[in-house]
Amino acid sequence: AANVKLAQANLEQAQAEMREAERAFDRSRDLLARKFVSQAAHDAAVSRHEKAKAAISGQRAAIAVAQANYRAAQVEVEQTLIRAPFDGVVLTKNANVGDVITPFSSALGSQAAVVTMADMSTLEVEADVSESSVGKVAVEQPCEVQLDALPESRFRGVVSRMVPTVDRAKATVTVKIRFIDKDARVLPEMSAKVAFLSQELPPELRTRRTVIHPRAVVERDAKRVVYVVQGERVIETPIETGDKLGDAIVVLKGVEPGAKVVANPAPKLRDGARVSVQGPKG
Repeated sequence: AANVKLAQANLEQAQAEMREAERAFDRSRDLLARKFVSQAAHDAAVSRHEKAKAAISGQRAAIAVAQANYRAAQVEVEQTLIRAPFDGVVLTKNANVGDVITPFSSALGSQAAVVTMADMSTLEVEADVSESSVGKVAVEQPCEVQLDALPESRFRGVVSRMVPTVDRAKATVTVKIRFIDKDARVLPEMSAKVAFLSQELPPELRTRRTVIHPRAVVERDAKRVVYVVQGERVIETPIETGDKLGDAIVVLKGVEPGAKVVANPAPKLRDGARVSVQGPKG
């Protein structure tokens, strides 16, 4: 840029010289017509005028050269900058200052990429669906995604595409689910569970709810109760239930999530009775 400005300043100086040469030429021409100056003196004025014109042409060419060099320098600077092809988040830095970067890391001791990055707005969940169930899944089908790292949250999703190949080792088809609900806490490579829905859940049903098997709820003294296992004894606990959800019923009040309850209390079971917890058979 400095060379361009210098060439422009030289052009302005040459133009000033050109204006002075034109005035001297006009005066010399008038004086020659009246025989006040010699032909030699007039020829000197003509020569000065022509040199001034040539100088302007030279300075304009110098400006063009300076501008071309400036553009070439800009291109060289651009080639030293690394720009991502999309907006995203840097996941890993693969190269340090002084490392050699070559396509596909073809040279010994070189790196193929400076950073690895991801567009968080395009994250998808990959779910393996068994061959026997793949017929129940369709593109644009609503889903609910639960991440192991965020067990308290449920995210809406939709089937974006189904990979048209079968993994013979697992007898599964890969289904890709696109997030509808965006959350900055969702990161690449997180483990997830996907529930494929027949229809999208209304907002009031998207919250986490506690459910219990209906056979665990019994009536004692005109009250609906469950028997919560604490240690080796049971505690008779009043309970309020809501709507049915599949094979279970929703708990409104009385039992905390994760509590152990007696699945099918005997009629003679009472508060404080001693019990033993049995594991699954088989």
